[in-house]
Parts: sequence; C-alpha cells; structure tokens
Amino acid sequence: MTYSVTVRDHMMIAHSLAGESFGPAQRLHGATYVVDATFRAGALDADGVVVDIGRAADVLHGILSALSYRNLDEEPEFAGVNTTTEHLCSVIAGRLVDAVRTGGLGARHLSGIEVTLRESHIAWASFEVQL
Repeated sequence: MTYSVTVRDHMMIAHSLAGESFGPAQRLHGATYVVDATFRAGALDADGVVVDIGRAADVLHGILSALSYRNLDEEPEFAGVNTTTEHLCSVIAGRLVDAVRTGGLGARHLSGIEVTLRESHIAWASFEVQL
C-alpha cells in the first residue's frame, strides 16, 4: 500500500545537446517543461497526509526558479553534461531529496519521490528515487 501526492509547476530553460543523435537539438533552443513531483509514503503522518501540499509546491517552485530563464549551457554545475529531460528529472529529484533530508518539506516518513518533466503532450520523462 502506497499513498502519493503530486504537485505541479513549470520551468523554461535554454540549452543545447551534444551528440549527433540529437539532430537539430544540438543547436541552442528553448524548452518549457511542465514538472510534476510525486511524493510517496507507505503510511500517512500524524496529520493524515503524505506531505503538506503547500509546502511541497513552494519547495518545488524554489528549485525550478533556480533553473528557469537560464541557458543551462552557461551554468557551471552543468558543464560537460547533456541536460537531457531525463538528466534534469534526476537533478530536480536530488534537490527534493535534499529538502526532505534537511527538513524543508517537514515530511520524514516519505518512501520515494518521482519527478516527471513533460516536454509536450506526447513526450515526457521521469526519474524515481527511493528514500
């Protein structure tokens, strides 16, 4: 048995992808992602929730704000890394895990977090981490 709560936000970035397999995406281009963060728990906390939705939405927004309206090719943390949709999912998930571990979400009973970035209505990628 697993409970889950999902919050949604978005981010807009610019980047390019190295490698011939990326075709025209090798050139600098923009992407707007709808971002879903799903928090999972095997049981509800003392208040009867997986995570406070408002707090989760605020933390996700803060993480995405640090990436939005940036050319990721120019960000030192992404030097030499293809900022694919899959990779960005793992980066955001990692930052959410950090927020859990430092108490930023106020939910220490979570069993997992899944982050999904939707590039369009027909393509998306996800990354899930167990806690």
